[in-house]
Amino acid sequence: MSRTNKSMAGSHPLPLHTKKLMARAGLNRAFALAFRIYPTYRRVFVEHLEHYVKESEYPGLDVFICTADPYKEPPMGVVNTALSVMAYDYPTEKLSVYVSDDGGSKLTLFAFMEAARFSSHWLAYCRKNKVVERCPKAHFGSSNTHRFPETDQLQTMYQNMEERVEDVVKSGSISHDYITKEEESEALSRWTEGFLPQNHPPVVQVLLENGKDKDVSGHGVPNLVYVSREKSRDSPHHYKAGALNALLRVSATMTNAPLILTLDSDMYSNDPQTPLRSLCYLLDPSTDPKLGFVGTGCFFRQKVFYGIPSETPEMYQNRQVSHSIKSREILAMAHHVAGCKYENQTKWGKKIGFRYGTLVEDVYTSFLLQSEGWKSVYCNPKRPAFLGNSPINLHDFLNQAMRWSVGLLEVSLSKYSPITYGVRYISLLSGLCFAYLTFGAIWAIPITIYAFLQGRPCGAGGLRRHSKRGLITSNPWFWVYVALFLGAYGQECLKYILSGGSIQKWWNCQRTWMMRGISGCTFGLVEFLLKSVGISSFGFNVTSKVVEEEQSKRYQLGIFEFGVASPIFLPITTAAIINLVAFLSCIAQA
Repeated sequence: MSRTNKSMAGSHPLPLHTKKLMARAGLNRAFALAFRIYPTYRRVFVEHLEHYVKESEYPGLDVFICTADPYKEPPMGVVNTALSVMAYDYPTEKLSVYVSDDGGSKLTLFAFMEAARFSSHWLAYCRKNKVVERCPKAHFGSSNTHRFPETDQLQTMYQNMEERVEDVVKSGSISHDYITKEEESEALSRWTEGFLPQNHPPVVQVLLENGKDKDVSGHGVPNLVYVSREKSRDSPHHYKAGALNALLRVSATMTNAPLILTLDSDMYSNDPQTPLRSLCYLLDPSTDPKLGFVGTGCFFRQKVFYGIPSETPEMYQNRQVSHSIKSREILAMAHHVAGCKYENQTKWGKKIGFRYGTLVEDVYTSFLLQSEGWKSVYCNPKRPAFLGNSPINLHDFLNQAMRWSVGLLEVSLSKYSPITYGVRYISLLSGLCFAYLTFGAIWAIPITIYAFLQGRPCGAGGLRRHSKRGLITSNPWFWVYVALFLGAYGQECLKYILSGGSIQKWWNCQRTWMMRGISGCTFGLVEFLLKSVGISSFGFNVTSKVVEEEQSKRYQLGIFEFGVASPIFLPITTAAIINLVAFLSCIAQA
């Protein structure tokens, strides 16, 4: 922060954010886990930012959006995410959006060519009308959308774009009628017969450049860059962590912004002021200078990924990029750092960038960054900063739980285990928090035992015999158990209600927790053990985010959806049958 800004902050003692203890803190201390004994609520004051820094002095922001499969992650979903962040209330000359296509699909590139054209209208529309929902799909699909003079025209343009993109994805080819520029035709010509998802050269395509491209009102637009890193069957690609590291390097050669925002393909922005809210923490003079990221691993300071001075010239922090991002020099460097051989004999994935070795790179990287001394802030505004999709059928939900279980166990049983490494380098409570999360798959053991052993026939007579012997009511420890049981469940239920949920949602969460423990976590635990002894190797499988209209309607109505037939349902079905038989047996003996 400049001297001028510091003096401004001193002369205007207006806080950028405040923190207070939540009302349920007392209940948490009595019944919750140890690391939840100090629940806090943070509030930011975006209107006070002008007293600390001028808008022209906002730090640059590079947004990373990752996708991997145009058939499991529909390109229109990724386009909506990109358009929602391109329309942020943030200086366009400070904003750049990078899309990583790890599937190397020309269908995704075509979708973003369409998005680049549509953005010239969409960004002007949002700015002029101060639109809050800046994801086009959410805005046009909202039942309470404010109708502006241009709304119908913009909605028609969006629907036409959507039809073209979906038609291309369905057919698997791009009609020449859809290509309007020679530059687009040249970019798509890279997809030859030998261009395969797991074996292809790097592709870096600048779709929009700030300072050269304008929207229909004459305002500048953010940079929009498509990136598909080089893939080779001879080189490991490290899943999403590898894709993010490629984006780190490409963005460093092009814009080198000091702030980075990472998003999933379907994680669209729900609040155009979200970057400003993060600045209320990152630019606050009272904040710990080691504050490295804000949110659940969303907004990062770029320097947290380079704990030591970088070993390559293009990675030096605060390096000013003076050339056009379309210049030969910049594009050549971008293609070079996106190569699959670039990381050989370097510290990428170990000490630099997102860390390798697990399927849950977000948890692992956040944990190691905190172990290195960086701090984080959990930001939970009343209006959610981002919204996205989650599995709405049981099959996808359990498969996702299985994949996460494998990844979390890879962290918990590594040499950087939170229970050993974590409690030494971060606070005890933080170490316990990470340990609770990463060892979560081991819950499969007690949950499975509970699910099956509670189903043994006991009979009503047996229950009466236990009561006569004083094994229930006369034992003081029984009432302690009852108090802890009701307190813990009551605390969780209260948390749901205070956060705007309902008792029905809380109850559904308890049911899915049990199903996840019996099935998803159990399969994940077995898969991890087999992988550890070299019998099995878990491959990354992208969770399908395709939602059919009829399936969505059933979900909205609360109708349970199993999805496709799968062995993953076997433990749940078996437990249900055994418990049903035991219950009927007890009734028969009563």
